[in-house]
Amino acid sequence: MSNKIKILLAEDEPALALIIKESLETRNFEVTHCKNGQEAFDVFTKQTFDILVLDVMMPIKDGISVAKDVRKIDKKMPIIFLTAKSQTTDVIEGFNAGGNDYLKKPFSMEELIVRVQSLLGRIHEDQREEKIAVGNYVFNFTKQTLRFSEVLLTLTHREAELLLLLIENKNEILDRSIVLKKIWGNDDFFNGRSMDVFITKLRKKLNLDPNIQIINVRGQGYKLIY
Repeated sequence: MSNKIKILLAEDEPALALIIKESLETRNFEVTHCKNGQEAFDVFTKQTFDILVLDVMMPIKDGISVAKDVRKIDKKMPIIFLTAKSQTTDVIEGFNAGGNDYLKKPFSMEELIVRVQSLLGRIHEDQREEKIAVGNYVFNFTKQTLRFSEVLLTLTHREAELLLLLIENKNEILDRSIVLKKIWGNDDFFNGRSMDVFITKLRKKLNLDPNIQIINVRGQGYKLIY
């Protein structure tokens, strides 16, 4: 299994995209390139990535719009914007959309690589140490555990992924189709039934705290409330 850091690159300039992709791949990154924002978001919902590098100005769907849609289902995915725009209002708009960093064109490949490594280093360090309070439970995503007082429950990797998405969208509807594509790979009927089973398993593991609920929003998805 590859342990390379996976980058989703969305850039509509073919020459620049090729330079970025090849430069990152020589540093042992795994790069998936998309030519426009809509393609990038579609790929994001079906595969797993460590970081997104998004050009702001792209056809069909711009980078700001992609970031906003990503943030609806993943609050913590690291995002770096690439742009020729440098006005303060543009920078603010990028950060308000959920961006973590902003790189102005033209830029050196060394600068991009340093920023990717720096951002991933901070994010991964936070994730290693992070324990998330879920009602009266403590959830550790890295260790795939739920603790309630002296009771320690072990989660499968898929249960942990699903619970993390629910937590990141707490009190909001988590779209069923997007979750299925992101965790199961596609949203067909059989995967949908599998997801329902995993939701049932999570409900049972969370039932020690009566204030926690995973609500089925018919025809849309699920909502975690606590």
